[in-house]
Amino acid sequence: MTTEDMNHEVNEEIATYQELKAAANRTADWRERLRAVEALGKIDNPQALDVLKHRMMNDPVYKVQEAAYVQLKEIGENVEKPARSQEEPVKGLTKMLVRIKKSLPAGHTYEEFKEKLKKMRIDVYDTYEGNKGEDFDKWLEEKWASLRTSQSKKA
Repeated sequence: MTTEDMNHEVNEEIATYQELKAAANRTADWRERLRAVEALGKIDNPQALDVLKHRMMNDPVYKVQEAAYVQLKEIGENVEKPARSQEEPVKGLTKMLVRIKKSLPAGHTYEEFKEKLKKMRIDVYDTYEGNKGEDFDKWLEEKWASLRTSQSKKA
C-alpha cells in the first residue's frame, strides 16, 4: 500500500467518523442516533469511544443508551449497563403540551395536536416516541385528553 493510499484511507475514516458523530448527536432523530451508535462501534477510532460513552450516559432514549453500551462492551470497554431513568426525559413536558393545545382551535383533533407537537418540538416528539415505542400514540393521546386549558376545562 502506498503512502497516498494510506492517507486516502485515513481521510475516509476521519470523514466517516465525523458523519457518524454528527448523526449520533442529532437530537431530532433517535433512529439515526441508534444507527450511528451501532456504526461507531465498528470503526477503529479512539474518539468514537467518547461519543459512545456520551450516548450511553446521556441519550434521552434508552434504546440508544443500551445500543451504545452493547457497542462499548463488544469493543472490550469495562462499562456498566445504564439504568433506565425513572425521571421524565423532558422537564416541563405538561406545561409545553398545554401551550401547544392552547395554540390550536377549540375542538381540534388529537391528530392535529400530534402534528403540531411534531412540527413545534420534534426533539420532544422524537424522545417520547423512542422511549414509549408501540405505546407512544396511546400515551400521547391520553396526555392530550388529560390536558387542562382555559378552553377545555370540564364542569
